[in-house]
Amino acid sequence: MNNINNTVQLIGHLGADPEMKTLEGSRKVARLRLATNDEYMSKSGEKVKQTEWHTLVAWGPLADVCEKNLAKGQEVVIEGKLGYRVYTDKEGNKKFITEITVNDLMLVGQRNTE
Repeated sequence: MNNINNTVQLIGHLGADPEMKTLEGSRKVARLRLATNDEYMSKSGEKVKQTEWHTLVAWGPLADVCEKNLAKGQEVVIEGKLGYRVYTDKEGNKKFITEITVNDLMLVGQRNTE
C-alpha cells in the first residue's frame, strides 16, 4: 500500500478564481478556496445541507496549471496533505491557519456558473 499518512482527498467547487503570487526566483503559488457539501438528517427528520470551506495551496508547475485552467465554480478533485501554520499579526494576535497543500488535481466537469 502507498504511503497514506497525512493524505487528504476532496471533491468540490472553487469559490473564487485562483489567487496567484510570484515569489523570488519566479516561483509561483496559487491559493484556492474549495467548497465541499455534506447532507445529513437532523433529529427532527429534516434534510440538512452543510457546506465546508477549505483553503488550498499549489506550488510551482501545479500553480501554473491552476492559473491556466481553474476558475470560480469549476469542480475539481484534489489530493494533498494537511498542514498548519501559526503567525502573529500586526496587532500581536496569534493566528492559526489550516490549509491543504495540493499534490495532484483533476478537473471534473464544466464550470458551475450558479
